[in-house]
Amino acid sequence: MFITLKHLYEVKLFTKEKLALSTKYNWITPEQYKEITGDKYEPQA
Repeated sequence: MFITLKHLYEVKLFTKEKLALSTKYNWITPEQYKEITGDKYEPQA
């Protein structure tokens, strides 16, 4: 799933918000979120 989400983000079909949701649903880890976006994952309340 990581490779797919990374590609979708790179071609601008996925936003940081969608990646954050993917992290919340355990599709990717917070570390992978940071690797894709360059930003630290901060859980939304």
